Amino acid sequence: MATVYINDKAVDIGDKKLNLVQAAELAGVTIPHYCYHPALSVVASCRMCLVEVGEKKPDGTVVMQPRVIPACQTPAKDNTVIQTATAKSKSAQAQTLESILLNHPLDCPVCDKAGECKLQDYSYNYGNSESRMVDDKNTPPNKPDLGNNISLFTDRCIMCSRCVRFTREISGTAELHVINRGSHAEIDIFPTEPLNNKLASNVVDLCPVGALASKDFLYTHRVWNLKTQDSVCAGCSTGCSIHLDTNKNVVYRLRPRENPNAQGYFMCDDGRLGYHYVNSSNRISKPNLKSDSGADISSWKDIMLSLRSELKAVASKNASGVAAMLSPFLTVEEGFLLATFIKSISPKAKLVLGPVPVVGEDDHYPKTRGSVPVNVKFTIRNEKCPNKKGIEEVIKHFEGEVVLISDYLNKNSPDALFIAAGYQGEEVSWFDNNLLSQFKKIKLLITQDLFPSALTDASKYVIPSAAFSEKEGTFVNYAGLAQELHWACVPLKQVRTDGQVYLDLLERKGLLQASNIRDEISKSIPYFSRLAGGKLGSDGIHLVNLA
Repeated sequence: MATVYINDKAVDIGDKKLNLVQAAELAGVTIPHYCYHPALSVVASCRMCLVEVGEKKPDGTVVMQPRVIPACQTPAKDNTVIQTATAKSKSAQAQTLESILLNHPLDCPVCDKAGECKLQDYSYNYGNSESRMVDDKNTPPNKPDLGNNISLFTDRCIMCSRCVRFTREISGTAELHVINRGSHAEIDIFPTEPLNNKLASNVVDLCPVGALASKDFLYTHRVWNLKTQDSVCAGCSTGCSIHLDTNKNVVYRLRPRENPNAQGYFMCDDGRLGYHYVNSSNRISKPNLKSDSGADISSWKDIMLSLRSELKAVASKNASGVAAMLSPFLTVEEGFLLATFIKSISPKAKLVLGPVPVVGEDDHYPKTRGSVPVNVKFTIRNEKCPNKKGIEEVIKHFEGEVVLISDYLNKNSPDALFIAAGYQGEEVSWFDNNLLSQFKKIKLLITQDLFPSALTDASKYVIPSAAFSEKEGTFVNYAGLAQELHWACVPLKQVRTDGQVYLDLLERKGLLQASNIRDEISKSIPYFSRLAGGKLGSDGIHLVNLA
């Protein structure tokens, strides 16, 4: 077991292979750094992490090295002594910052990174209040079109090379490189090779200053006005852990949240930029019942009463005439509540799985000349839904097997069908013409979805869905990792979350509490037994034994 001493505090690092930056974090001490990132190779180029390092001898004496050394490049060994707050360490850090700021523009008021910039934070905590620079600053031209979604403010760049290493080590596409030398060095792309790989926007997160910016978020909002909620990306079955940034019921951006159980440190651009449908004004904004008289009813109370009574009437005439389609975009809690309601109408009612959107093949990174990289660091799944596995397990519990809606309708013609869709996006329909024609043959059609369509036009009941940013629950990714989904926005004025609708249909009083439903599910379905207690933590819980 190894022990290191951080500012005279002993820290047991066990058998972990750590550098001094990581060891200091265990002691609650921050060693400032720019170029170092735990997912990238170590280059020690920024020199911000210079600290005094020594060794504690067996007799208790401490021998310090005569010079400061980069903490990111120095391994933590037994009896290593680190001093981060001595005059020598502070002087080295202040001089490094002064060098970085020589050509850096003082444009914090208009910089997108203001409020979450390491250069701002470190200048305040470790730098000097005044600069000795008297000459004109070097102002190289900006590169607004580094890629379809990436702009480079060249004069803000501190040459930490994080972005370059990312494109070489994580995406494997190597679009970025360093041109020129010395104070004229710049980040640039190879000619005719823009930064357009599907992981490109991660360089914005990696950039410790305001040099790299996302065109999607550029000049849209100040970060200190945003409210951040931990959640899960609904873009594919990878189930990336994310930060959901919103203000006044508007989603402004999605950012990756570190989770070693899920995707690690990064996320793809498809998921990051695929949230705009949430803010669309075209969403279904209220429930609707097309009565026999031709009048439209939009009262939740009237619709819930009518819907429940009509389904019971169908079941009384034909016990197996009721069916429900559960989409892979529902949470586990929503699927369980809807299944419970449908089975309460008739034990012979059928539960089926909605269409599972699949696009191409799994996309593995880093890219190599071969078909699949030997050491996969990130995968964009071809299964473009977040909770197929969770919904399948709910259906298996009630039905014993999972049947797709298309296969079911090819062999059966139910009298009533409850379609719980909630598929994300508004430009691409989740059903084809063949499935639509089968839907239209059903006498009583109930559709719950985000956007109006030919299917909602043909439905007697239309119920609005809530987007992933507006509800809480559980998503289970391709590997069986269950993660908590948290709401960051309130649904539109007359919209209820899907789970709340099912709770109302079951005539269970109160508001939906996902943790309580999760605990209830753990006692009912063996696959979800690890959800007992209702709390999954920030990294989630694997529902299957990975060993």
